[in-house]
Amino acid sequence: MGLRLVWCLKYRRRILGGRVARRLDELLEQVAAEHDWQIVAHEVMPDHVHLFVRVGPADAPASVVRAFKGRTTRVLRQEFPHLRNHAKVLWSSSYFAASVGYVSETTVRRYVEHQRDAVLAS
Repeated sequence: MGLRLVWCLKYRRRILGGRVARRLDELLEQVAAEHDWQIVAHEVMPDHVHLFVRVGPADAPASVVRAFKGRTTRVLRQEFPHLRNHAKVLWSSSYFAASVGYVSETTVRRYVEHQRDAVLAS
């Protein structure tokens, strides 16, 4: 099943750039590999993450988001001391999740991959 997931930093802080963004990319790939999920497309924006991932039919969207957000919060706060100055929880508690079925996979992939361009253009 394909899931489109979006989650934001707490208070929409714009701190995901440079080394932090690159490390976040690595962590997302690690979490996906550990659960046998496939990341089709993703984009790390300064204050949020877009992720298009294929998961198993028994994987609930809430559990998938919890796996990604939980690991990345712990590791990023350990490895980047300046993130410890922010709230105890790096990510906001909310997220957006939609299964990919009524919209083609190509459309979702294109949307996720072009988020940065759309933000920079506005």
